[in-house]
Amino acid sequence: MTNDLLQGALSEYFAPWVQALNLRVESHAPGSVTVRLPRNEQLSRVGGMLCGQAMMAAADTAMVLALVAQFGEFRPCTTVQLNSSFLKPLSNQDALIEAKVLRAGKSLAFGEIDIRGADDGKSVCRASTTYALL
Repeated sequence: MTNDLLQGALSEYFAPWVQALNLRVESHAPGSVTVRLPRNEQLSRVGGMLCGQAMMAAADTAMVLALVAQFGEFRPCTTVQLNSSFLKPLSNQDALIEAKVLRAGKSLAFGEIDIRGADDGKSVCRASTTYALL
């Protein structure tokens, strides 16, 4: 598995509007991936705050990439549950989304996601996920 293979999965398996987020794979390990969501005025609210919808789309996408890193290949899956807690606003900086697979069984996978500011490293959102493996 390489960052380039994971980056290529973004254009191969995700819808054009997800690709428009311009996510960039920063690093990976088995069952884990960190992606960068670049600051973008189209994804921002008043005061340069990143909107929650963009954070959740990036989190969901990062977790699918973490599953690719876990299995060594893309496996069809669907989100069953995505539970998020927004801790503080993220303003005027890129976001780093770290997704980790906690457990991957035969039919379900569970994960945790931390979204933090790329400049200050402060956590702005935590999410837990469940995926059905198809």
